[in-house]
Amino acid sequence: MLQVLAHFAVLEDPRAANARHELSEIMFIAIAATLAGAKTCVEMAEFGEAKQTLLRKVLELPHGIPSHDTFSTVFRTLDPAAFAELFARFATAFGTAIGQDDVVAVDGKAMKRAYEKGKQSAPRMMVTAWGAAARMSLAARPVVKGDETNAAIAMLANLDIEGAIITGDALHCNRKMAWTIIDGGADYVLPIKGNQDSLLSDARAKIGAAKKPPTAKTHDEDHGRVETRRAVVVAAGDLGEYHEFPGLKAIGMIEATRSVDGKTQTFVHYFAMSRRFRPAELLRIKREHWGIENRLHWQLDVVLDEDMSRTRKDNGPENLAMLRRLALNIARADKSKGSLAGKLRKAAWNDEALVKMLSQMR
Repeated sequence: MLQVLAHFAVLEDPRAANARHELSEIMFIAIAATLAGAKTCVEMAEFGEAKQTLLRKVLELPHGIPSHDTFSTVFRTLDPAAFAELFARFATAFGTAIGQDDVVAVDGKAMKRAYEKGKQSAPRMMVTAWGAAARMSLAARPVVKGDETNAAIAMLANLDIEGAIITGDALHCNRKMAWTIIDGGADYVLPIKGNQDSLLSDARAKIGAAKKPPTAKTHDEDHGRVETRRAVVVAAGDLGEYHEFPGLKAIGMIEATRSVDGKTQTFVHYFAMSRRFRPAELLRIKREHWGIENRLHWQLDVVLDEDMSRTRKDNGPENLAMLRRLALNIARADKSKGSLAGKLRKAAWNDEALVKMLSQMR
């Protein structure tokens, strides 16, 4: 557990020099409380009081447990960018180094109730880099003024992505993102949609003109839902130069046919790729990309109630969002059997389980 405390010790304290409680001790209690199910600053303080005997085995706590106002002040004033840098160090401490051809999915998530008064349509957002192989968040960064693209670029620029395959949604299919990925020694597979209308038109033409290109198929049936996916990959030719799109080497297409309760729908998606992946690899990459939705965003809402959080002031929403992602990483690193929700319940009920989770860091 001392490793967790040491990581938090590098954060710069935004409070006055005469603050009574050490920042690293406040952050340690906050992450332990989040693992045990705390969702607000009030609950963090309550957790601290309930677990004071356990916490004093690691922390000095010369002035006792911080109040909920102290927790609130820290998260409202703490620099989210500094916390974001610390987040990447935590990920490294869990042994989440990116391997060759590992998929790293980039996507933003809104915190639906974290909005300023009268601005319900513009909630705060976080962008996260999700390691499909590690099944953990590798980095996270607040989205400033709705600019998810630049937040994602800044996040990747500070992450060692060499050898990885970066995926995202159509918002991230742009020249600046492609440059960032190529400069980082990684490859990209980015969906082409209406925001790149000219490139999309040429991509369709490339696929349509290909004579008997290699293809790959998958077929899945589950709970009355039948889905077939067919992938095609062709060389991009001079499209990269013509559209000034860095590193563009291939165009991919996935045609998905889905039948649910007798109703059939077909969707066709096109992709800009920096390498001519085999069709089967394209299907694998696309499938792994969705882990960020199923294993991160869904868990944040269902297990940690992120969309229900009403923290809105100053830097509070972003800092608590990173704390939740960090807590999920710690829980996922635990190798014991059981669901993620079950592990968090165990951390709340069993001090030994909580200590074990907080002691996993290298």
